[in-house]
Amino acid sequence: MNEYTLRLRRYQPENGREAYWQSFTVRLAPHHSVLEGILQARDLQDGTIGIRCSCRSAICGSCAVSINGTPMLACRTHIGKALEAARGGEITVEPMGNMPVLKDLIVDMDAVHWKKIKRVTPWLIGKQPIPEREYIVPHDAMVDVTQTMACIQCGACVGACLSLEVDPEFIGPAALAKAYRFVGDPRDARQRERLQDLSEDPHGIYDCTHCFMCVQVCPKDVAPMDQIMRLRRIAGSDHEIVDPNNGYRHEHAFTENIRRNVLLDEAELLPDSYGGRFNPRAIRELVSDLPVVLLGVLRRKISPAKALLHPRHPARENVGRVYEYVETERPRRELNLYVTGYEEGPDTSGSIVQTAGAGAEPWHSEALAGPQSSGSESR
Repeated sequence: MNEYTLRLRRYQPENGREAYWQSFTVRLAPHHSVLEGILQARDLQDGTIGIRCSCRSAICGSCAVSINGTPMLACRTHIGKALEAARGGEITVEPMGNMPVLKDLIVDMDAVHWKKIKRVTPWLIGKQPIPEREYIVPHDAMVDVTQTMACIQCGACVGACLSLEVDPEFIGPAALAKAYRFVGDPRDARQRERLQDLSEDPHGIYDCTHCFMCVQVCPKDVAPMDQIMRLRRIAGSDHEIVDPNNGYRHEHAFTENIRRNVLLDEAELLPDSYGGRFNPRAIRELVSDLPVVLLGVLRRKISPAKALLHPRHPARENVGRVYEYVETERPRRELNLYVTGYEEGPDTSGSIVQTAGAGAEPWHSEALAGPQSSGSESR
């Protein structure tokens, strides 16, 4: 047994006191969890410590807190590992961000997390006519949505989301991942309507800033940001939904910019996103962004010469061929890295056997057997 110091952020609204820090020393083996340390402190030192917990097996998601500044499950975090990442020899434990604190380490999930989940209509809207028996779903379709179904609603991604810090109205990573679970389900009758709603909402799919924090903290590898990108891809590429937030135009301008220049020409990106440099909307945006541009020049983050004189890249033709290959590929192939993989060996026919399930290795058949393989491919 070793001694560990837990520095807990305390907040008890019933006594009218402001939030404060309190340290507790606990004795545990390094492989014990931070949750066990908190519960030991509550049982032996201060029975008023507030924390949610239930299964202690990383299944229910109740015990999500911020440990050393990162949202994670307390029951899944070894206290020895937490000490390695701690500063000053104290393991800091506090409630997750972006949600109101009810008491100590307990946040109001209803006020933010569950409110946003309800916002995306989290249930299947069945197609008509309803089959007499079960609805037969293609294997690849269910493989595609299984990653989002692994979510345990712990709220860690919500607590880590930088977009939510700036815009509390942002629908958020957990809710948008849940939205993809139904957008990607072939049984749902409202795919376009869902995507139109999420695209046109100023706090919807185009409000994500690609910070990757939700991907890093998710304990079940749901990768919410990946699901947001899938929502964008289906909305923009399959349904061509042009949204008032300019997300559709910006993404298309970005891809065309790379096709044309190989390396991103940021001087062209903004006007192209608003219809071209002579478009009135583009002129307004350029004028409003001038202070930011000037600041970048003064701090030498922007080179006027490189921004205005973008040389022709020698790899331009090769990149053009990559675009042509990708755009002519039908249907579009997407690989769900969480749930697609392969058995240990080939089946009796010699083709590679696909599996679906947590923990499967993220291999693609072409990566294993080359582009001429007769093995089945994942989508």
